[in-house]
Amino acid sequence: MMQLLARLPLAFVHALGVAVAWVIYAFAAKWRARLRANLAQAGYGDARHRRAAVAEAGKMVFEAPRMWLRPGAELRALIRRVEGMEAVLAARAAGKGIVFFTPHYGCFEITPLVASGHMPLTVLYRPHKKERLQRVIVEGRERKNIALAPASTAGVRMLLAALRRGEAIGILPDQVPGRGEGEWVEFFGRPAYTMTLAGKFAAREDCAAFLAMCERLPRGAGYAVRILPLAPALPGESPARRINRALEEAIRERPEQYMWSYNRYKRPHGAPPPP
Repeated sequence: MMQLLARLPLAFVHALGVAVAWVIYAFAAKWRARLRANLAQAGYGDARHRRAAVAEAGKMVFEAPRMWLRPGAELRALIRRVEGMEAVLAARAAGKGIVFFTPHYGCFEITPLVASGHMPLTVLYRPHKKERLQRVIVEGRERKNIALAPASTAGVRMLLAALRRGEAIGILPDQVPGRGEGEWVEFFGRPAYTMTLAGKFAAREDCAAFLAMCERLPRGAGYAVRILPLAPALPGESPARRINRALEEAIRERPEQYMWSYNRYKRPHGAPPPP
């Protein structure tokens, strides 16, 4: 099934994903409730945004096999434009290590291909629970100029080593961390357990931090990537809140493409309760 989805035209895959997403929305009460609640929390409780978010969720799931199984050159050909890479290249030329923050937004699987076309990239990832799917994901993400670092002490050392070499690293900053790896920080007006590691990397003076957002274009036309410098912290703002605020601002540009069904506000086992 995954091989077939990887080979079908992108417009057809997206249309199929939309249809299946609505079936899931109708019958998966827990998934439906979480998506609606997260949208409403961010101020998007209306039917128009809800319909768009359901459709984009289906596209995300059904396009994933293509991202894991097709050649990198074929995927890069789907990227219609890239905005903001000039600032990244300038920072690297100045001797900075590069930190990319890529949230669960649009086709986040494709953003590493943009960075790796210019520099070596080490991406932090959390292994999938299903071993067979884990193998597919790892093989699909490990491409030329891209290395994977597990979410562990050893993985953090890999990230630090990459930055010391003046290379780039990639982090999913809105992924819920494990116990002891985060703190409760506001995200769209509600406390969310947020990783502290991302904020520490963003605060390093020898690094330049950017958001990398990959948007789907309509009717399977491909993708557009926006790279945005991470805004400076506000007075008294914690590193983790700085990143969450930047994510909020970027997501509001095209809110329907955020993965609202993700359980962003969950409390990890053993973590303290939210304030």
